[in-house]
Amino acid sequence: MSIPEVEVINNLVGRIFQIEDITALDPLKGNLFRYRGQLSGADSASAYDQLAEALAPHGLLPLFRMEAGRQVIYIAPKQPDLKPDNPSVNIILFALTVFSVMLAGAQPSEPLPPSATGQMLALIKAIFTGWPFALSLLGILLAHEFGHYWMSRYHKTPATLPYFLPFPFSPLGTMGAAILMRGVPKNKRILFDIGIAGPLAGLIVAIPVLLYGLSLSTLGTIEPNPSGYIEGNSLLYLLAKFIVFKQWLPAPLEPQGILYWLQYFFTGKPVPFGGVDVFIHPVAFAGWGGLLVTGLNLIPAGTLDGGHVLYGLFGEKAQKAFPYLVGVLFLLGFFWSGWWLWAALLFWLGRVQAQPLDQITALDPPRRLLAVFMLIIFVLVFMPVPMTLLTP
Repeated sequence: MSIPEVEVINNLVGRIFQIEDITALDPLKGNLFRYRGQLSGADSASAYDQLAEALAPHGLLPLFRMEAGRQVIYIAPKQPDLKPDNPSVNIILFALTVFSVMLAGAQPSEPLPPSATGQMLALIKAIFTGWPFALSLLGILLAHEFGHYWMSRYHKTPATLPYFLPFPFSPLGTMGAAILMRGVPKNKRILFDIGIAGPLAGLIVAIPVLLYGLSLSTLGTIEPNPSGYIEGNSLLYLLAKFIVFKQWLPAPLEPQGILYWLQYFFTGKPVPFGGVDVFIHPVAFAGWGGLLVTGLNLIPAGTLDGGHVLYGLFGEKAQKAFPYLVGVLFLLGFFWSGWWLWAALLFWLGRVQAQPLDQITALDPPRRLLAVFMLIIFVLVFMPVPMTLLTP
């Protein structure tokens, strides 16, 4: 870069930044210049937009950072435009997931045969009876993922269409879905908006589905069943059952105190055999699955939706909570072994945090209140023990 070009860049940065020192960097490592100093105004978001617009004709991009308590601006080459997505993979995966979820919701008219092959054939034969469950669950997942997608589009952050993940012969028939951000969010506010849009949209659909499904459900006696299980409780699911059935469920044979309920909520033990619980309708089970998926996505770590919420509130300090979170999941794994897999996945992937272009701009007060609200939602929908086997 010639000296006149460098002077032009310095002047553009100087319009919004009180420069204390300038360092030329190695272009092979990604950045061209580093400016340390202080933004001239209080509105860092507008300052970023102004500088980004001024640098765009030069093929450059600003990065706002905080380092050792000081404001820093890096100048980097602008990334080339992305090629359009090919949606064929998304469509194929969605079609396979529809089949898998309908299979999970199938209701054969006769008892399943003992052999695995016989069971598979019976479920396939009855697959079209699974449409209420599939419609309900996929409606929740579509709302969740398109909440992310349309918010990304609104903020002009490139993202893929949802990738649905089929999981045949599992209770839900799917491992959920995900969109991938193909561009870097401009600042924490945009990253936060994209992160919370999914859980909020999913819950708007999941709660009515759950309440309607519970109204179709019946109560029955809990009996030992080596192949059966009780769906786990969250505070919101407990409340939904109370609204519909006017009692706290599952209800043990004899009235119990608060210590029993705390133990059962966090450990799934002891199973209240002989007591009463919901014999859950497939639509209600889809609503319950929506709460489970929302709770998993709101775990405050890494690039999960909850990780974006925590990062928006606390920035890099949010990483300090990561070891404690993994430790809690590891302990919960003694009561539901699936948490050990989640702890391993988070230990592998959860330490990665999306880095917006502008890390100086903080959440505004309305978004901070919404972030606190989302953490409360996480507490309400999180299920310490998602499933408890009905083994005697």
